Amino acid sequence: MRGVFPAAAALAAAAALIVAACSGVQKWPEEDLQAHAGHTVDDAWKAAPQAEAPEVVEIAGTPRAVLDVGDDGVYRNTYYDFPREGPGAEDATLYDASCAAIARVTQAFHDQVCVQGSGRLAGGQTVSFARRDCPCAATCPRTGQKICFERLDPVRFPSGRGATGRPITPLHTVAVDTSLIPLGTALFVPELAGLPRADGSRHDGCFVAEDRGLKVVGRHLDVFTGDPATTARWNALVPSNRGVHVRIGDARCAAPNATPSAAPPR
Repeated sequence: MRGVFPAAAALAAAAALIVAACSGVQKWPEEDLQAHAGHTVDDAWKAAPQAEAPEVVEIAGTPRAVLDVGDDGVYRNTYYDFPREGPGAEDATLYDASCAAIARVTQAFHDQVCVQGSGRLAGGQTVSFARRDCPCAATCPRTGQKICFERLDPVRFPSGRGATGRPITPLHTVAVDTSLIPLGTALFVPELAGLPRADGSRHDGCFVAEDRGLKVVGRHLDVFTGDPATTARWNALVPSNRGVHVRIGDARCAAPNATPSAAPPR
């Protein structure tokens, strides 16, 4: 019967167009989630020009970036956490910088910690990045790097160590390209302000540049969540690679006073 009632078909098509016009633009599930969270999707970082290196001055012996308060650029956003070794066959070995074995671990943990940089062994010890290009280390599947580690005091470094040589703190530490943002710089990220913490409180949007990473290059902000569950929750509210604004010198975020110390470059 195809083609018998062309006029009726035309009327039906016109009616469908009218209904679509009246109902407005369709919202996809991810956009609904963003709107509910009070955040907007912004892909502008993909086309944004690379930021110039900020002016750096010494404040109380610590290098600080000095920029006008306001939007200092749209940065690609990602998240990283602190893996914990689970049960399973210990099929992989972690080595220190001298190629002495630190521990036998599961392959799954090895493949996580060689990306994240720090993690906790099944026995409770903390390990953290020591150096790359280790001849004794197995190749990290996701990065292609051969990483050696250092055993750390789990009391002093419960969530690992950052590029400043000090402990890193979940939902406080971010990794940056230090050619653009010096270590120790306080940052305000408006898109992340108000997101939930594990204790039920809301984040103030303030972070400190305390880490760096092999693939954190240019306008890229990598937020340390410390926990895969928090990573999943924040990633659902403000998805990775959507872009966030980074504000340096915002009065809402007091600059830290401690001076960064030497640490192995990541």
